[in-house]
Amino acid sequence: MIKRAYGYAALTVFCLGILPVAQAELAPISDDAMGDVTGQAFMQVENIVGQNHNVTRMSLGMDVETRVNVDDVKVGEIDAGVDFAASHLALGHIARVNGEVYNGVTYNEGDVVPFEARRPYIELAEDAAGLAGFRMGFHEARGSVSSNTTSFSGNIGMQIESGGQVYDTQLFDGAGGAATDDRATHIGLKPNDPNAVANCDVATNCAPLTQLRSIDIGEDSGQAGVAGFTDGFFIGFQRDDNVAWQTLDGMSSIDVGKGVYLNLPTNMTVDVQQLIGPGIDRRRTHQVDMGTKLF
Repeated sequence: MIKRAYGYAALTVFCLGILPVAQAELAPISDDAMGDVTGQAFMQVENIVGQNHNVTRMSLGMDVETRVNVDDVKVGEIDAGVDFAASHLALGHIARVNGEVYNGVTYNEGDVVPFEARRPYIELAEDAAGLAGFRMGFHEARGSVSSNTTSFSGNIGMQIESGGQVYDTQLFDGAGGAATDDRATHIGLKPNDPNAVANCDVATNCAPLTQLRSIDIGEDSGQAGVAGFTDGFFIGFQRDDNVAWQTLDGMSSIDVGKGVYLNLPTNMTVDVQQLIGPGIDRRRTHQVDMGTKLF
């Protein structure tokens, strides 16, 4: 349930019929003149053959910069659990101090640091039984995501540094629980040894997701302090356990199960002692700064 949401977005859906129209005689245009005309359709539709499903992707030719706050959100609440549950969810944030630099741009205290999203899309996956799932995402996205998350289904593409080594992250179904990507409550180290079993020890290598108060969506751009845009930020809703969402370049796919799945790519690397100790500070997401721990 979403209690309250507010934000802003620049969306131009229709102009004809609103702007003044100049009357003029229609005349045919030559092939040579047409060759000098360039443009981009507002909507692009693609049909994609997947592993187990046929997919229709509808992309909008638009860019959005936004800051959105949501008090409480629960998605996939069924079978005595929730696929995704978070309070004080926010996209984008507000600069805390003068001179705050984010993705190569300098902001003053109180300035909005937007979440940037380009070319939003919706995909529909179908099989012989009908609609098997759909997902929403962006061809390019970057910016901060803040939340107090208590249940998470999907992937958080963060890395953790411990003892001079860097590890991928693994989600867990609780302290001492098994590794999972479904309704996880904790996040910790994924062993670099593929034969090792991941474990969630909250004293050494694992922490509740509530410790991860803000993350930065984006990819490694090769430039320090600047995240590149990612095409992997999406939320999917699946009827079945075998939906394979292709990456937008078609080179690979992400296999997801029944229910809700969030994919949060980030180029962040955090120290394990910070994660299990004070946690990752929350960015300022309200006009009145509520501090780094809670909204």
